[in-house]
Amino acid sequence: MENNKSLNKYVHFGLVIVLSLVFILFTQQVKLWKNPDSTPIQALTFVGLGFLWLFSMLGIWISDLTKKIKIQFIQDFPILGWVSIVSIVFCLMSNFIVEAILAVDFLSITTPVLAFAGISVANQLVDLTKTSWKILIVAIFVFSGAYLLTTIVAQFGLTLAG
Repeated sequence: MENNKSLNKYVHFGLVIVLSLVFILFTQQVKLWKNPDSTPIQALTFVGLGFLWLFSMLGIWISDLTKKIKIQFIQDFPILGWVSIVSIVFCLMSNFIVEAILAVDFLSITTPVLAFAGISVANQLVDLTKTSWKILIVAIFVFSGAYLLTTIVAQFGLTLAG
């Protein structure tokens, strides 16, 4: 019974990731309609999406395996961290994997990811209302500082570029 439940969990995650990849592909196509000079969709794009799916699933599987280890830090390590480690290891092992992932437009990846992040934050708005008003002051300073630092770095880069 436990194996069936675990298998259903992996099928669920796999399908959610496939849906995300479809959104990425759709976003890349829309970007092509708006800017024909952007990254084209080719066979290598689908291979790159397949690698992204594989890395995500391996990260989820490793995260589940680490729950059995008695070291708290490893148990609490986030799935995103495991996905990143798997991706880095495989990309260091093969230039083909890097080329395939490069065939997927970066901005097409970030758009659905940010949408999913927005949805997950929206589900936690009730928790946000329970926090103190002082968090607003902290948020203003954090956002302002991040914006200011980003503009300083961008200006420095533009100055160096001429």
